[in-house]
Amino acid sequence: MPKLTEMQCRKAKCETRTISKLGDGDGLYLWVYKTGIKVWHYRYKINGKQMGIHIGRYPDMSLAEARIEARDKRKLSFDGIDPAEDKRRKQLENKVSGMTFEDVAREWYGKLQPTWTMSHATDVLRRLQVNIFPTVGKRPIADIDGVEWLAAIAKIEQRGATDLARRVSSVGGQVFRYGIATGRCKFDVPSSIRGALAPHQRINQPCIPPRKLPTLMQAIMRYADDIGDHQTQLALLMLAHTFVRTNELINATWAEIDFERAVWEIPQERMKAGRGHIVPLSRQCIGYLTTLKELSRGSDLVFPGRGRLNPISSNTMIFALYRLGFKRQMTGHGFRALASTILNESGLFNSDWIERQLAHEEGNKVRGAYNRAQYLPDRTRMMQWWSDHLDQAALGS
Repeated sequence: MPKLTEMQCRKAKCETRTISKLGDGDGLYLWVYKTGIKVWHYRYKINGKQMGIHIGRYPDMSLAEARIEARDKRKLSFDGIDPAEDKRRKQLENKVSGMTFEDVAREWYGKLQPTWTMSHATDVLRRLQVNIFPTVGKRPIADIDGVEWLAAIAKIEQRGATDLARRVSSVGGQVFRYGIATGRCKFDVPSSIRGALAPHQRINQPCIPPRKLPTLMQAIMRYADDIGDHQTQLALLMLAHTFVRTNELINATWAEIDFERAVWEIPQERMKAGRGHIVPLSRQCIGYLTTLKELSRGSDLVFPGRGRLNPISSNTMIFALYRLGFKRQMTGHGFRALASTILNESGLFNSDWIERQLAHEEGNKVRGAYNRAQYLPDRTRMMQWWSDHLDQAALGS
């Protein structure tokens, strides 16, 4: 086959209805389309199968350049490498090599966010936005090394937030592993600095001993008179009587409350473990909720804030306990620990009922998926006993 010349390439026209193919030898062709577009095409064989690939446009790629490109493709095919696959791989590498940590993190977040509870998704994004994006967010993820990542995490540790530092680094590790799986980076950098992180000593959240329960309940019963905030008083009472998590309480909606059945059904997206939870409502809780319904003035929320569209702050409970004189002695989470201790020590209730009511995560997740209403009649009796016990404590007995 005679070789093409630059003149032939310039003057070439389509001589058929759609495309003319002018050969230069060794698998290189100039395809001339009816539209006037000219494309260099290289034909080759891989495992005995005829293949082809476009390698450039003429005149952007000259005849001499096309021959060099075809020679390089020929070397690949002789080595058993498909030039088309090699081209796709390089295009992908070029596309992702410059992606920043923030680009990859937001993509990772977008994929996983639908599987998380609302509160967890909010926490994850906030941790990244506040602690990582300002330092390494704009850096290409493939260029970040251990020294740079450690410096970013050290800034969190310098605030005394050693537990948060470990949590943020763990989230970063998930982002890097996602980056490895999608070709954006090659190393899980956060895993390489684990030994360099400051140790965290877990401190249990403050909780009063059971003997101080009467003092606490009496203080709560006086809250509205002493401080003048009836809604906060009722929130403290609901937290004490139901021992749910603070965020689960303050984000409650009236749609979740069934007065007829005397149950509160918290949907899975609001639960820490991502599974729906049923809270049997005692006679006392029904009374508190009836009053709260009047106070909410038509809001969809059980505990609306000043704007009525958003709930009260998560700090409302802790500051209320401070005002009652229980700073560093009691927290919202402390009501859960207190209920668990007293219910278990009473000897009246099966520990499985208590664990289910605390909504502690089931070890067997397959079994746990069907356990939302497990032990419900027993838990209903237990929750009424607990409310009666709190009433007795408020009376000083």
